[in-house]
Amino acid sequence: MTFIPPLDAMFLASETREHPMHVGGLHIFRLPEGAPDDYVQTLHQRLLACTELAPMYRRKPARPGPVLGALGWTDDEDVDLEYHVRLSALPRPGRVRELLALVSRLHGSLLDRHRPLWEFHLIEGLDHNRFAVYVKVHHALTDGVNAVRNTLRMLSPAPTGELRALWSPGPRPTLPLDTPAGATAPLARAGALARNLAGVLPTVAGVAIKGIRNPDAALPFTAPKTVLNRPLTGARRFAAQSWSIGRIKLVAKRYDVTLNDVVLAMCSGALREHLIAEGDLPAKSLVAAVPVALPRSDGDGNAVTMVLCRLASDLADPVERLARIRASMVAAKETMHGRTPLQLSMIGMLTSIGPSGVNSIPGFSATAPPPYNVVVSNVPGPRDRLFWQDAELEGWYPVSMPIEGQSLNITVLSYGDNLEFGLIGCRRNVAHLQRLLGHLEDSLAALEAGEPAA
Repeated sequence: MTFIPPLDAMFLASETREHPMHVGGLHIFRLPEGAPDDYVQTLHQRLLACTELAPMYRRKPARPGPVLGALGWTDDEDVDLEYHVRLSALPRPGRVRELLALVSRLHGSLLDRHRPLWEFHLIEGLDHNRFAVYVKVHHALTDGVNAVRNTLRMLSPAPTGELRALWSPGPRPTLPLDTPAGATAPLARAGALARNLAGVLPTVAGVAIKGIRNPDAALPFTAPKTVLNRPLTGARRFAAQSWSIGRIKLVAKRYDVTLNDVVLAMCSGALREHLIAEGDLPAKSLVAAVPVALPRSDGDGNAVTMVLCRLASDLADPVERLARIRASMVAAKETMHGRTPLQLSMIGMLTSIGPSGVNSIPGFSATAPPPYNVVVSNVPGPRDRLFWQDAELEGWYPVSMPIEGQSLNITVLSYGDNLEFGLIGCRRNVAHLQRLLGHLEDSLAALEAGEPAA
């Protein structure tokens, strides 16, 4: 049995029917020229013959229960690929609307803890000569960056005709290039750990002090309650759309901010319009949790922390809103500057990950303010156009997860010349998720039409 690290274990221990703890991706491919009618069915059969699995795709909880199951992994030596690799079809001609509805249903069901915690769905019948792949993997096994790296193993920058399965073994992970020489020696590890631990308390104290003194900084449990922060049900609703990176970069350059600042401003403007329509816009600014990737030494599990950002949703002017978001992210980055991965993890435990765990205690979220209102994540992806065998990958949309007290998650993935937005929400609490896509476009257009401050 392999011990499960604490952060990964949290995703297993906190999972219930109302809180599925898996993440995924929706990939849309264009069929190659002259592809036969049974192309996807044949592809399914060929995938079932890929019986060599990477270790992550054999892992299952040593015990299936939510608490005991979070203690250790065991390997399944007889993985049933026909269970994990599934073929579905949309009524022809299947529209993107029907595809998103299918993904919404699939994403709302729990993974079977008696089996390795992943599913791979081939979906045929999509219009305009396309098919789709929807994948979901338990968050205890992977984070967003790791999921992208794993997916890249099955793709190539040009048509090859070679079939690579997602679960097939890939190149052995290597240590990061910036790993200090000798850091793998036991004494070096012990010394580094001692220095890290010595810096934890000053780090935590510094975050709290800066959060109190700096009006642009955000602290947990200072966010207002909204319709986005009601208890979850298990059903999900998914929406997705692409925006040109070029458009967003022009806005970033115009206002001298980062691309991620513009993404946060788009989300802030969209949420503001959504809450106005719901009659629920609070006087205080919404607060977003923004995941930040940490250096990693292997390809499995989670290496991520989170910082908090004020979204300035209380401001009507989009340019002023962007400026306040920029200031809040600068405050968060100053808190992180010069910290070790362990200290950065402690920042996340203090500001967002730990409060999220507390918020999942039954009855707590009904009386306390939310630790934050929404998660907005920006995951780096490949800039080159990619292929699977000879089918071109047209779109790659992240499918993340809402958590208790936060009914909406917005995750963005860069692919080619686009930013691919994936919105996943509680079906009851965010009833008009598709409209948020229109609000995102309106928010970007308002920034394009605005004028930078003198």
